[in-house]
Amino acid sequence: MSDEQALLARIAAITGGDAVLTGDAGADYCKDWRGRYHGDAIAIVFPTDTQQLSEVVRLCAAQRMAIVPQGGNTSLCGASVPLADGTPQIIINLSRMDRIREVDATNYTMTVEAGCKLASVYEAAEQADRLFPLGLTAIAPHCEIGGNLSTNAGGIGVLRYGNARDLVLGLEVVLPDGKIWHGLRRLRKDNTGYDLKHLFIGAEGTLGIITAAVLKLFPRPRSTSTACIAVRDPAAAVGLLAHLRATCGDTISGFELISRSCLELVFKHIDDTHEPFATKHEWLVVTQLSNVLPIALDEALRSALQAFDGVVAFDITNDKEHAERWWKLRKNIAEAQKAEGISIKHDVSVPVSRVADFIADASTALRAEYAGIRIVAFGHMGDGNIHYNISMLDAAQNDDFIKQHEHDVNRIVYQRVAALDGSISAEHGLGQLKREEVSRYKSALELEMMRDIKHTLDPRGLMNPGKVI
Repeated sequence: MSDEQALLARIAAITGGDAVLTGDAGADYCKDWRGRYHGDAIAIVFPTDTQQLSEVVRLCAAQRMAIVPQGGNTSLCGASVPLADGTPQIIINLSRMDRIREVDATNYTMTVEAGCKLASVYEAAEQADRLFPLGLTAIAPHCEIGGNLSTNAGGIGVLRYGNARDLVLGLEVVLPDGKIWHGLRRLRKDNTGYDLKHLFIGAEGTLGIITAAVLKLFPRPRSTSTACIAVRDPAAAVGLLAHLRATCGDTISGFELISRSCLELVFKHIDDTHEPFATKHEWLVVTQLSNVLPIALDEALRSALQAFDGVVAFDITNDKEHAERWWKLRKNIAEAQKAEGISIKHDVSVPVSRVADFIADASTALRAEYAGIRIVAFGHMGDGNIHYNISMLDAAQNDDFIKQHEHDVNRIVYQRVAALDGSISAEHGLGQLKREEVSRYKSALELEMMRDIKHTLDPRGLMNPGKVI
């Protein structure tokens, strides 16, 4: 029996044989949601509780076996799949650790295990007459809360509620040596030293494995009003956001920008989607106001839109199903792009006031360099996060274009981002995709501190190697 076979036998003795997949049975767990990254793992292990996971990690550490933590495997940067370089790796998938341990409606908290699907967290909060506001889009039915926290997920609610990092009070984490950090605190004030949970949120599983979290809940809105707005251009959208914030305040719970190229892909690939206006427009915004008080919001929204010069057309509804038809246009852009094929994706952020500058500058530079490209620009205008993706209009040319020009396209985009004091990763993380790229845009001191933290917690480099740093 080889050392690897012996290790798997010992793991199976902890988890049960049905919790260890090898060979073709585990192939789907070794490729990412986009179909871009394919790696190799000697096994996929499915622990059912934190103690099992701790024992498995301890065994792997003793054998110097690399570990790839995995949740719903919806990573867009290759963080949740093994490397393809021949490094022996075991995937530890947390999908069976899916209990909701506690809902404390009075404290407005929920304690959940990492394998809970985000949709299940929504449902449990709703049953307690509360809201969990992490508003993701197409992958929400599949993603799991541990992965959401490991990538510091954002989504459509960041403008009002913040990123995943802002929605966590405490964590339970299995460290790279198998020790368990019991940090499931439900406190909103705890000033007793370093706030260690923030090391693991956004670390993409490179410092340890999040096994459970205490999440913040919020009051459920009792009234909502949604608008679909045609704007003159992205600069008008930036101005409109500032205007709405000045007139409607914190009732704004989403403000999403959609370009014409996004709409065309959605209409092509997503059933039951339609033009929201009789006339086609190049740029749309979908925004929503919400309030915990059962008061009418539509008139305030209507007055604000009528008073702003950059609005070309708009429609407002208080009906949930009607609003969902507009949100469907935004939420299915990623799915429509996936159906079209792989693109050169950018998940970037700049100051909100500079979003229009970024889109204009990057688009002008790219179109001058490459004829026949499609630029798919959309995203969370409210927090300056734009998804900015490039491919060829002619799908037959796309594979060659990406192979030949991805590096140069990235240079053009990221240089514009850096010039505007932005970030090359707003919410998707670095994973494999941007691991090398980030070294161009972070200072040497920042990278040194990150490496020092990594070495302190994972001196052998066994936890999700080849990702982030």
